[in-house]
Amino acid sequence: MSETDAADLVTGVLDGDHRALARTITKIENREPGHRDLVSALHAHTGDAEVIGVTGSPGAGKSTLVDKLASRYRDRGLTVGVIAVDPSSPYSGGAVLGDRIRMASNVGDMDVFFRSMSARGQLGGLSTATGDAITALDAFGKDRIVVETVGAGQNEVDVVRTADTVVVLVQPGSGDDVQMLKAGILEIGDLFVVNKADMDGARTTVSDLQEMLHMRDGTTAVDAGHHGAGTAVGDDPAADDEADAWDPRIVETVATEGTGVDDLIDAIDDHYDHLRMSGELDRRERTRYAEEIRRLLRSDAVDLLEDELDRYGGIDALVDEVQARETDPYTVADRVLDPLADCVERRRD
Repeated sequence: MSETDAADLVTGVLDGDHRALARTITKIENREPGHRDLVSALHAHTGDAEVIGVTGSPGAGKSTLVDKLASRYRDRGLTVGVIAVDPSSPYSGGAVLGDRIRMASNVGDMDVFFRSMSARGQLGGLSTATGDAITALDAFGKDRIVVETVGAGQNEVDVVRTADTVVVLVQPGSGDDVQMLKAGILEIGDLFVVNKADMDGARTTVSDLQEMLHMRDGTTAVDAGHHGAGTAVGDDPAADDEADAWDPRIVETVATEGTGVDDLIDAIDDHYDHLRMSGELDRRERTRYAEEIRRLLRSDAVDLLEDELDRYGGIDALVDEVQARETDPYTVADRVLDPLADCVERRRD
C-alpha cells in the first residue's frame, strides 16, 4: 500500500466514508503492509466512543441481543459499530461464519457498521486486529462500538482488556452458573444479563447469580473482577472507598422480543458514568495502552528472533546441535540474541 493510498484511506475514514472504513478494517484484519501506519494515523482521532463487550456461552443469544442493542441505540440517535469475533477456520484462518446475516434489524442502516472478524486462534477469542478495528471505528466517529466474542465460555478474558463495559450473558437452565464459576467468567462481568428470561428456570438463574455476586461482596467491587484483576486499582488507596465501587447488576431480557433491552442500555450508561466519575475510565485506558505496547513489543521481538533463527538454519538445525550434545539451549539462546543485544547497546550509546 502506497503512502498516497494510506493517506486517502485515513482521509476517507475521517470524512465518514463507509467504503474507506471497510477497506481500512480489511487491511487491518489481513495485516497488510502499511496497516500499522493506518492505525497510527487514526489514533489521534480516537477516544470518544464507548466500547461494550458482550460475552457468554454459545446459545445464550449474544447475536440477537447485540442486534437489538444496535437498533435501540439507533432509536436514540446514536451511530453504532459492531465487531463480531467468529471462530477461526482451521483451513483459511478466516471467520467460519463470515459476514453473518444475523443483524436483521439493522440491514440497510448505514449508521450501523457490522463486521465479522476471525479470532485467528487467539485463546481470548479476540484477534490482535480487533483492537485496531476498534480504533478505526472510533476515529470514524461511531458513538457506540459493540464487540461480541466467540463465546467459548472459558477464555473470554481478552474482552476485559478491550471494552469499557463487559456484559456477560447467561441463559436459564443451561448450567451456565456452574460453568461461570469454573471459568472465572463471573469476575469479568460489569453487567450480567439473564437472557431468554421467559423460559422456565429464569428466576432460579437470577437468584443463583445474586447469591454468587453477594458471596463475592467480601472481596468485590474494587478488589475482584473487572475492577480489580489486571488493573491498577489495587494500588490506589482511594479505591478502598466503597463510594468508588461498582456493584455488578443483573438485567433480565428476552432479546428475540426486545424486552429488557432499554433497561440494559440504561445499566450500561450508568456503568460508564461510574467509570468516568470515579476516574476508573482513565486508569483503565492507561492499563490497556500499557498492555498493548507490551504485546506489540513481544510480537515484534518474536518476529525479529524468528528471522535470526532462520539465519542459523532454522530451529531444527539448532535442536540437532543440542541433541547431539554439541551445544546447549542456553548457549543457543545467547547466540541468537547477541546480535539484537549488540544493536540495542549501540543505539543506547
